[in-house]
Amino acid sequence: MDIQLDQLEVIHNTARKRFEIQLGEQMALVNYIVGSSEIIFTHTEVPRPYEGLGIAAKLTKAALEYARETGMRIRPMCRYTAAYIKRHPEYQPITAGY
Repeated sequence: MDIQLDQLEVIHNTARKRFEIQLGEQMALVNYIVGSSEIIFTHTEVPRPYEGLGIAAKLTKAALEYARETGMRIRPMCRYTAAYIKRHPEYQPITAGY
């Protein structure tokens, strides 16, 4: 797969409550639910041909930065998001139920 990670655009689709990257005909995404003061990340999905290229990390970082910028606490119900936070401890102070 010839993907230029820095050229992929993360879109915050507020209507569908997800962060997404269009990959040709396919979509990579991070779904969430918003609570009163927290954002719950429920699912991360990258189409199989695009796995292992850093796309999930790019999406997750954008989602976590959004949470930080808006003052929301993060609740990682998604295993990928929880693992990302463990690898990036800068997000642990704003993580609920960690």
